[in-house]
Amino acid sequence: MSEILSRGTKAPAFALRVTPDQTLSLSEFTGRRVILAFYPADWSPVCGDQMTLYNHVLSEFRNKGASLLGISVDSAWCHQAFARDRNLHFPLLSDFHPKAQVAQAYGVYRDDVGECARALFIVDENGTIAWSYLSPVAVNPGADVILDALDQMPNLEQKNVDAQSSR
Repeated sequence: MSEILSRGTKAPAFALRVTPDQTLSLSEFTGRRVILAFYPADWSPVCGDQMTLYNHVLSEFRNKGASLLGISVDSAWCHQAFARDRNLHFPLLSDFHPKAQVAQAYGVYRDDVGECARALFIVDENGTIAWSYLSPVAVNPGADVILDALDQMPNLEQKNVDAQSSR
């Protein structure tokens, strides 16, 4: 695995399958904050718990101005079944083909096992990585680390006021 991308790095662009016939791209979130949650596999116990937890706190992420995207190397069909089974209300993106191209770009592909590492990123409204975190693969990092990182970022409303007053 190469080194995980760090704060201040321009987030690599991507367009991944969200369903077997639809894609979602990072550029669709320009001007907004987005949480990228890379995880090893849909049906693993830790990943299931992690994605279910994020689903439960989704409104808190949104209240802090952030959208959530889950990303793994599972297929879009697998993601559909998993999301339906867990009643998830955020997109799961398939980095299936070419396998792990996005995970590799973010430095979170575990080539030795063919899965994504368990890693989190917050991409700011300008498309720059504002925060990144690599968790041990067997440990659910929880939501508090994300919420704390969002709290440390400048308030979006204040940034808009500051930008307007500097004109």
